[in-house]
Amino acid sequence: MVNLVATDAGLHIQTEFPRKVREIAHQWIPMSDGTRLSARIWLPEDAEDDPVPAIIEYIPYRQRDFTLPRDELVHPWFAGHGYAAIRLDLRGSGNSEGKPMDEYVRQEQDDMLDALAWLAEQPWCTGSCGMIGISWGGFSGLQTAFRQPKELKAVITLCSTDDRYADDVHYMSGCLLRNNLAWGGQAQAYFGRPPDPEIVGDAWRDMWMERLENLPFTTAEWTSHQRRDDYWKHGSVCEDWNAIQCPVFAVTGWADGYTNTALKLMAGLKVPKRCLIGPWAHGYPHLGSPGPSIGFLQECLRWWDRWLKGVENGIETEPEVRLWLQDAAPPAAQQTQRPGHWITEDTWPVADAQECSLGLDAGGALREGAGHGAIEVATPLTVGTLTGEWNPHGIGPELPLDQRLEDALSVVFDGEVLAEDLAIVGFVKLDVAIASDKPVATLVARLEDVAPDGTSALITWGCLNLTHRDGHEVPEPMEPGKRCDVTLSMNAIAQTVPAGHRLRLALANGSWPLLWPAPDMPRLSIDGARSVLRLPVRQPQQRDQELPDFEPAEIPKPPVLEWLRSFGRKRQIVTDLALGKTELVLDKDDGAYRIPTHAMEVDQLGWERQSIVEGDPLSNRGEVRWRIAQSRGDWQVAVEATTIITCDAECFIVEMTVSATEGEDVVFSDNQTRRIPRDLM
Repeated sequence: MVNLVATDAGLHIQTEFPRKVREIAHQWIPMSDGTRLSARIWLPEDAEDDPVPAIIEYIPYRQRDFTLPRDELVHPWFAGHGYAAIRLDLRGSGNSEGKPMDEYVRQEQDDMLDALAWLAEQPWCTGSCGMIGISWGGFSGLQTAFRQPKELKAVITLCSTDDRYADDVHYMSGCLLRNNLAWGGQAQAYFGRPPDPEIVGDAWRDMWMERLENLPFTTAEWTSHQRRDDYWKHGSVCEDWNAIQCPVFAVTGWADGYTNTALKLMAGLKVPKRCLIGPWAHGYPHLGSPGPSIGFLQECLRWWDRWLKGVENGIETEPEVRLWLQDAAPPAAQQTQRPGHWITEDTWPVADAQECSLGLDAGGALREGAGHGAIEVATPLTVGTLTGEWNPHGIGPELPLDQRLEDALSVVFDGEVLAEDLAIVGFVKLDVAIASDKPVATLVARLEDVAPDGTSALITWGCLNLTHRDGHEVPEPMEPGKRCDVTLSMNAIAQTVPAGHRLRLALANGSWPLLWPAPDMPRLSIDGARSVLRLPVRQPQQRDQELPDFEPAEIPKPPVLEWLRSFGRKRQIVTDLALGKTELVLDKDDGAYRIPTHAMEVDQLGWERQSIVEGDPLSNRGEVRWRIAQSRGDWQVAVEATTIITCDAECFIVEMTVSATEGEDVVFSDNQTRRIPRDLM
């Protein structure tokens, strides 16, 4: 029997399932070197009599406390529909034993192979396994599939990447992202948290000290690899598409930072595959914001049933690609819904894809046919403040605002007023013949939708460190004054620009605070006659009107949390007119809550500042602080971490401070500083 209860948020809570569920709150899974990883498992009550496939989410984010609210909106649902659902914490995280590790190291993948082998041998498991996960968990699924374990039969990867250098949180087209610091600083606190004494007993303090004494200095490590070397190639599945031999379902959202990978996987993989891209930010589609949310768990179930149970449900005969074609919408820092409709394509890239080419005219026109004239790009350092976050999570003021203030500081090209709707679907490319007066320079391009009232909404954007014009492995400085032909690719998008609106292309030398600026203030020269904007254009198709609707979003019964301090996010841009200094102010209060089932209290508070003085790119400074506290009765612990990055003309300077307290006592402290040479960055 299945009971559904609708909520105010439009979610349907499923209170009874086809199979009754039991939970194993803590399960040790042994590794080949003797280390034990901690898992939480949901499975049908009768699974030992009627075995089921296993579905694993494998991340370092602590299944007993931090991801508990999200885990309980996914995994019990799978268990109730005939699967064993496993939330497994990485070595050195949560209650798992061992030292914390850098991202995606080989040991992490080796451990997953051990875990798959163990799970497949359990009496409640049929031996068939799948992996699901978002962000780190999405990476894990692809990277494990790359190793070809026999137990892994299918993967669902959300908001992930195929290329750890070119399309991840650290670098974008050869440019250093602010998120490299934001995530690195947060990771220092995340990775330093202790295990739970209720699970590991008196060993908790020794395990905690082992973690703190072996914390990877993540921001410095990532900053030290400024080109696409072997460090980044490891774990990048695009290195060999043929290595993945199990079916892959790739999912993301247009508001997410990882917009490109799902389509690249469709183009590269040779296995049964499927792609779903909605309007969402960095989150699961059944909980997605901006909406509409969908019955994503039901879509997952169809995938698992086909590839883990062999159910002939026809999913492999459906179109591979399903995209939310966004309608125009007024720009806003937060959105709950994004208008549009679903479209499909049988394969990607589309066999008969159309392209519209527009030339760049030095007079500011974006026109059909060839461009004309010499175009100079020498913009202020603070262009980009209204672009929003690189990777929105749908939980605060993260999205792009009206671009008119940015456009006033940029070099813009306006198209004619559109006589009919224009659907842009895919990767927008900008080909330019360009020269720089400095050896290191960045070009940023923004594609915008300008409404009749003048509002300018960002459609998509891209950047290119011009020293990476011929690839990310061996960058070459620009020879001052020498023109070269380069292609800048913008993030994938599906959006309709309506009749009566016009397109705008805006060019700049950077995008602050998202990108770290070049060490000098370059002046770029573009030959309009040899430059063109290429738009992937899609015509309306009748079959889009015939698509079946997704089922309503379902969740199992949500966990009960006692909120001690509410969640809140604040984003400000502050300018000191006297000093010419601009500062990004981010307050990230993740709130404080108590988990009644085991009485742990969690308190998480983050803070980020980045500042720059106009005209001085070497003044750029970023600082990230996080404090994460956990308590239960007399057990009270906290980790505080601060990471700062500054620069001079030759080096990045990265400083990290970590301290840990037990009660009122400081039980650990560390401070490290690294000077890292700039490598054409």
